[in-house]
Amino acid sequence: MEYNRILITAALPYANGPVHIGHLAGCFLPADIYARYQRAQKRDVKFVCGSDEHGVPITIRAMKEHITPQDVVDKYHAIIKDSFEQMGISFDIYSRTSSSTHRETSQAFFKKLYDDGVFEERESDQYYDEETNTFLADRYIIGTCPVCSNDNAYGDQCEKCGSTLSSEQLINPRSALSSAPLVKRKTTHWYFPLDKYESWLREWIVDGKKDSWKPNVYGQCKSWIDSGLHPRAMTRDSSWGVPVPLPGADGKVLYVWFDAPIGYISATKDLTNQWSDYWCNDDTKLVHFIGKDNIVFHCIIFPAMLKAHGGFVLPDNVPANEFLNIEGQKVSTSRNWAVWVDEYVKDFPDQQDVLRYVLCSNAPETKDNDFTWKDFQDRTNNELVSVFGNFVNRAFVLMHKLCKGRMPALHADFMDDADRTLIEEIKNAKVKVETCLEGYKFRDGLFEVIDLARKGNKYMQDKQPWITIKSLETNPDSQKLVDNCLHLCLQLTANLAILANPFLPFTAKKMCGMMAVVDRMLQWENAGRMDLLKTNYPLKAPELLFKKIEDTDVAAQIEKLQNNLKQATANNNMETKTTEAEEPTAAPLPVQKSEISIDDFMKIDLRVGTILKAEKVEKADKLLKLELDMGNNELRTVVSGIALHFKPEDIIGKQVTVVANLAPRKMKGIESKGMILMAQNNDGKLIFVSPLETADSGSEVR
Repeated sequence: MEYNRILITAALPYANGPVHIGHLAGCFLPADIYARYQRAQKRDVKFVCGSDEHGVPITIRAMKEHITPQDVVDKYHAIIKDSFEQMGISFDIYSRTSSSTHRETSQAFFKKLYDDGVFEERESDQYYDEETNTFLADRYIIGTCPVCSNDNAYGDQCEKCGSTLSSEQLINPRSALSSAPLVKRKTTHWYFPLDKYESWLREWIVDGKKDSWKPNVYGQCKSWIDSGLHPRAMTRDSSWGVPVPLPGADGKVLYVWFDAPIGYISATKDLTNQWSDYWCNDDTKLVHFIGKDNIVFHCIIFPAMLKAHGGFVLPDNVPANEFLNIEGQKVSTSRNWAVWVDEYVKDFPDQQDVLRYVLCSNAPETKDNDFTWKDFQDRTNNELVSVFGNFVNRAFVLMHKLCKGRMPALHADFMDDADRTLIEEIKNAKVKVETCLEGYKFRDGLFEVIDLARKGNKYMQDKQPWITIKSLETNPDSQKLVDNCLHLCLQLTANLAILANPFLPFTAKKMCGMMAVVDRMLQWENAGRMDLLKTNYPLKAPELLFKKIEDTDVAAQIEKLQNNLKQATANNNMETKTTEAEEPTAAPLPVQKSEISIDDFMKIDLRVGTILKAEKVEKADKLLKLELDMGNNELRTVVSGIALHFKPEDIIGKQVTVVANLAPRKMKGIESKGMILMAQNNDGKLIFVSPLETADSGSEVR
C-alpha cells in the first residue's frame, strides 16, 4: 500500500527518573534513525512522544523523595526532554500526559466507549490500607517472594529474581504506605472486554502480520491470543491520574495503560491542527517503536481500543527491540545499575554519535544484548576512529597536500577497474542501506555504512597516491592518477555523510562543514551520486570526527557503576521499599562431573531449535510446554523446568540448544522429546544456551 504520510511514535517514558541507555537502544534511537531517514526521503513525517506522567511509579518516587507527584513529573520531564535533545532524538514534539490536551483527549476517548456500551462494570475485592485510607495497587503491596524469598518483592514483580507475581502470591503482604495490616474492601471498576476482540485480533495479527512483523513481536502476540484474552480493568482507585469522567467516580482515575497510548494522539494534537490527517486517514503509516515489555499493550490492547472507538488508523508495524543489559547484568534503576544518558553527555561531551553508533551496532533487535564499556571502547576505536574517521581524515589531508586544497577533477581516460568498482560500491551502498532501513534492520544498515568506509580505506591503500605523486617528474600523468583517486575518495566521503546522517547526525553535519556544503546535500536522493562535490571547489581543513576512548575512561565508568550499586544498596531501607535489601549472593559453581571419552560425547546429538509456542503446564509451577521448530518441517514438544525464570510470551522466537536424541519421557502427562540446555548465572537466574547469531532451525551444534 502507498502511504501519503508516516506517523512515528516512541514509547512514552515514565517521568519518575532519568532515561538510561537501555531506553535509547530499545526504542528511541531506532525510532529517530527511522524518522531521520524518512525525512531525508522528503516524506510527510511526524515523530511524536512525551512523558508518561501517571501511574504508580510516579507516586512511589514522590514518596521516596518526600515531594508531590506533580513535583516528580516536573523534575524528570525536564531531565528526560533535555537528555533526548542532547542525544539528537529529533521529535517533532515531546509532550506530556499531564497536559490539559491529554486530559481532555483521554477522557473523551473513555466517555465514547462508555456511551457506546463497550465497558463492563464490575465490583471486586481489593487490598486496602485503613491507616492511609487508600486502595493499594500492586506496587503499593510488598511481601516475601514465593520464588526466591526476597522480603521486599512487589505485588506485581520481584526485582531480585525477576518473577512476575500477583499480590495474592506474596507471603505476608504488607502496605508500602504504612504499617497497617491489610484488609480487603469492595470497589467498582470499568473493564474493557478484550475477549470480545479476540477473533478480530487473530485475523488482524495472526493471519495478517506473520510476514511483516518481527518474529519476537508476532510470536508474543500469537501466544497471548492463543492463550485466550480476558477483560481488563481500565480504571484504578487513586488520587493521581486522569479522573474517570463519570458521575459518582470520585477517587478513580484511568488506568495508566489506557491513557498513556492515547498520549500519542494528544501529542499530535498539540503539534498540529491537522492531527486527524495522521490519525484518521487510511493512507497514514503508523509505526510504534517500543521495547519488548510493551508489545502486548501496543499490539493487542491499544489496537483493540482504537477498533472499539472507530475512526483511527491501526499500527502498520511495531518493530519492538529486546532488552539491553549492562556489563552482564539486567538494568535495575532501583539498584542504580544503569548508564544514565544525562550523565553520559557530561562525561563524554560532544561524543553523542559515539554512543549512538555503539548502541545501534549492538542493538538488541532480535535478542537481549549486553553493553560493556570495553566493547564501547573497542567499537569506537576500531571502527569509528580507525575505519570511518581515518578514511575521511586521510582523504582531506591528502587533498590539501596533493591537490592544493581543492576538489580534483576526474579524468575519465585514466580510470581503471578499481575506480569503476568503487563507483559501483558507492551506488550499491545506497540501495543496501535503504533496504535495511525500510525493513527496520538498523544494525545491518549501519554495518553497510561502515563497510563502505572500509572499502574506501582499502581502495586508497591500494592506490597509494602519496607514492604515485613521487613519479611526477618522470610521468606527467601521475597527477591525473592522484586526482582520480582523491576525487573518488572525496565523493565517497560525501556519500558517507548522507548515508550516515540517520545514524550519526552530529558527524554528518560536521562533515558538511568540512566539505563547505549546505545540509541540503544530506537529502536521500543525493546518495549514490558521483557529482556531489564540484571540481576545483575549495574544501576546508579536516577535523577529527571521533576521539579515541582511553583505558582510563573505561575504568572510570566501571568504577562509577560499582560505586552506584554499593550506594544504592547502602541506602536501602524499609521506609522507601524501592531498592533491594542486599546484593544477590553469587551461586556456587557446580562441582565438575567425572570425565567422559570423546566417543561418549559424540553420542549426543545437539541441534538448534526455535521456540514457536510456550505455555505453562497445568498444576506444575516450574514447567513450560514448548513447541520447537527443529528444521525439515519437524515440530517437537519439549517440557522444560524454566517457568519460574521466563514468561511464556517472552521466549517466543528464541533459539535454543536441544539434546535432540534424548529418550522421550512423560512429564505431567505430556511426552517430552528432548532437553533444552541452560546455564545459571551468579544470581541463580537461568540463561538459554543459544547461538550467538541466528542459525537455521535443526542446525547441528558441534
